[in-house]
Amino acid sequence: MKLTTKDLILCAVFASVTSVLAQISIPLPFTAIPLTMQVFAVALSGVVLGSKKGFISQLIYILMGAIGVPVFAQMRGGISVILGPTGGFLLVFPIMALIIGYFSEKFKKPIYIMFGMIIGLTLDYLGGTLIFMILTKSSFIQGIMACVVPFIVLDLVKIAMATVIGVSVKQRVNIGAKSC
Repeated sequence: MKLTTKDLILCAVFASVTSVLAQISIPLPFTAIPLTMQVFAVALSGVVLGSKKGFISQLIYILMGAIGVPVFAQMRGGISVILGPTGGFLLVFPIMALIIGYFSEKFKKPIYIMFGMIIGLTLDYLGGTLIFMILTKSSFIQGIMACVVPFIVLDLVKIAMATVIGVSVKQRVNIGAKSC
């Protein structure tokens, strides 16, 4: 895959969008996972950029955070965040964007793109909850109650918004996945 300068800029822009939206963060008293707008940013990157560039944009985001740039929620950065209770969610972001991007490339109808988003979100929940359970020695029910239940409704709203906005942006601006 050959990336053009435009592709690299778009990937960097969406990594930055994820960084900014991660700072819209509300700590919740009953879980170690804050409520953020990251899911919206990841979903939007997949729809607008497509599978490959969406994946790369989120990989850039993770790598920036891994080297210590405070791009994660609550202005945190460093490998300790990735290896912490929320790290599983972060590590699945590139895969989530890849899946959403694939559906965005293959299907034009928003309902199918939304289906891809639900698959991506489900994988993010699985990866995030699994790592959370391992690191906090939580049971399956405790993991679901801490990692899924408080977030599912708002995350479904976020991916619905990302579908509508992403499809609209993709139709109006030529930044889709065709140059990959």
